[in-house]
Amino acid sequence: MHKKVIINNGLRGECILEKTVNESRTEQVQIVSQSDLNGYKRLFGGRLMEWIDIVAAVTARRHCGKNVTTVMVDKLHFKEVARANDVVVLKGKITYVGSTSMEVCVRSYVENLSGMRRLINTAYFVMVALDENEEPICVPKLILETEQDRVEWENGKKRYELRQKRKDGCF
Repeated sequence: MHKKVIINNGLRGECILEKTVNESRTEQVQIVSQSDLNGYKRLFGGRLMEWIDIVAAVTARRHCGKNVTTVMVDKLHFKEVARANDVVVLKGKITYVGSTSMEVCVRSYVENLSGMRRLINTAYFVMVALDENEEPICVPKLILETEQDRVEWENGKKRYELRQKRKDGCF
């Protein structure tokens, strides 16, 4: 990893020039307890969202080496339920980076006693790196090592472009 001072679109900061997807991967494991359940005795969606936000933040912090803030939940797709005493595994990785922002994909699974996992949620969060004054600061570029990394990058780029259109009121 190489560091240098970069001025990027008027942003100044000491940045690591680039990092791989694997350098920031994050995994968190939770056991669903009674206090995590909704009225239907399923994992409360808000609780899962909280866990996802934490995983996204840790993933983004690992990538940029700075504090981060959540600026957008781009997608949060509930596919299946989790119930009391289920083990929930959350896996986060960087899929796309801009100048100061990082798109983090967090996939959540229920893991059974034999270790088999089934996907229950896929989420895309946009995180922004912050300097000591809580102002946006540049982030490292992303090294794409695998075909899957490249596919995720291209899809992330499309989501970024859609977010820009929505932001500009053109969508």
